[in-house]
Amino acid sequence: MTGRHRAGLPYAPVYRRVWDGPARAQAERIDQAWAGWTVLYSLGSRRFYAVAAWDGPRPVIVEDSTGEGLEERMREAEMIRTIRLSPQSSPVSARRRKGTASAGGRRSPGGRAA
Repeated sequence: MTGRHRAGLPYAPVYRRVWDGPARAQAERIDQAWAGWTVLYSLGSRRFYAVAAWDGPRPVIVEDSTGEGLEERMREAEMIRTIRLSPQSSPVSARRRKGTASAGGRRSPGGRAA
């Protein structure tokens, strides 16, 4: 409870309303569950927002109208980041793994290393 008062008038208790309490609690739960993200709930737009805490050229911000949808957007963003950060294999290294090239690099007409 909070109170209201004016100079010369007695203190009057006032009920403090918590706007969108369940949604704010859900945002807090998501924020604690997802390391590397900061999760917020906007009372004005009634949407969930998440800001990634990892380094990058631009900030990564995802949003959704539900907490479950926000978590899905966060998974997608992490998947995209993982794909972009994974080392790309060159065609030469792929051939070496398959064993199709020999040290000399010569091939017989049948396609096998000579």
